[in-house]
Amino acid sequence: MYYLSQELFFPPVSEADEDGILAIGGDLNTERLKLAYKNGIFPWFNEGEPILWWSPDPRMVLFLDELIVSKSMRNILNRNQFKVTFNQNFTAVILNCQKIKRDGQDGTWISNEMIEAYCKLHNQGVAKSVEVWQDEVLVGGLYGIDLGDIFCGESMFSKVSNASKVAFIALVNKLEKENYKLLDCQVYNPHLESLGCREIDRDEFIAILKSK
Repeated sequence: MYYLSQELFFPPVSEADEDGILAIGGDLNTERLKLAYKNGIFPWFNEGEPILWWSPDPRMVLFLDELIVSKSMRNILNRNQFKVTFNQNFTAVILNCQKIKRDGQDGTWISNEMIEAYCKLHNQGVAKSVEVWQDEVLVGGLYGIDLGDIFCGESMFSKVSNASKVAFIALVNKLEKENYKLLDCQVYNPHLESLGCREIDRDEFIAILKSK
């Protein structure tokens, strides 16, 4: 495993171990984070532990035209019970992602250090959020890194049923209209698969990431 110094450098993603861990250490300054995402790498670690940098193989992605919206979800969207906004309250979204209880998880990987780093990226226009409101109350949302033609999803939350799905679908529709290539979802989970996401080889993901 590669140990990072203060130098802005990452080894080739092909050097990641079988779990997808590529490097350890370094910091979360904005330039390092931007370099990481541009090369298919992201940080993921528990608070109090060294920073771990990942590039898993396979990679979970959504090709935008493969989005699955169930009939029941279409009915929910047609009722217009939710209002969706973009980049209206990034801080509230990431704080909710930190605090939300998740099945099978004790605690969260979204540390205060991570929040500070991603809020700085948001101030630079790199990290972006989707907010879902019900009766003027924030009930769901997601955030991630916008690379201009690929959006790298980081986390989502939902305080009422289906709110995070509404955020996800709204983001995908927006990205498709703006001719993005895909939505990066990092690693497999069945919830994402139900929305049309699938795993592809890391080499294929990197090729798409680097293509002009």
